[in-house]
Amino acid sequence: MAIEIERKFLVEGDEWRDLGTGTLFRQGYLSTAKERTVRLRVVGAEGTLTIKGPTVGATRSEYEYSIPLSDALEMLDELCEQPTIEKHRHVIEHQGLMWEVDEFGGVNAGLIVAEVELETEDQEIELPDWIGDEVTGDPRYFNANLISHPYSTW
Repeated sequence: MAIEIERKFLVEGDEWRDLGTGTLFRQGYLSTAKERTVRLRVVGAEGTLTIKGPTVGATRSEYEYSIPLSDALEMLDELCEQPTIEKHRHVIEHQGLMWEVDEFGGVNAGLIVAEVELETEDQEIELPDWIGDEVTGDPRYFNANLISHPYSTW
């Protein structure tokens, strides 16, 4: 079984902007059930289908598969819950770890979140200066929840 261990934080200031270039992500959800999420994602000319189990602490099962771009685009437009998520992802290395900073657009504009994947839940990490409050356990920040409860409505 594939496992994802991830911590999530709010981002403060603009210092991070000079540390990595952004890539546009477009994603939607076929299922946002608490027990499982099924996500479609398009990045450049790549389409992926991801199935994730329930989150326990900072851990959950995750399975990801490449799919044809045309299928991914069609499912985003015709089958996924709306609105879809649009964000620019900036990948930034800090102290040997890769941080993914997501700057959301559309109805979630203004939200900037950083995620870091870990080997274990208790792995010690040094936080970059631009990291703010941890929101790992706050479901408002789950991408799947940003569809039905966009950041602009908080």
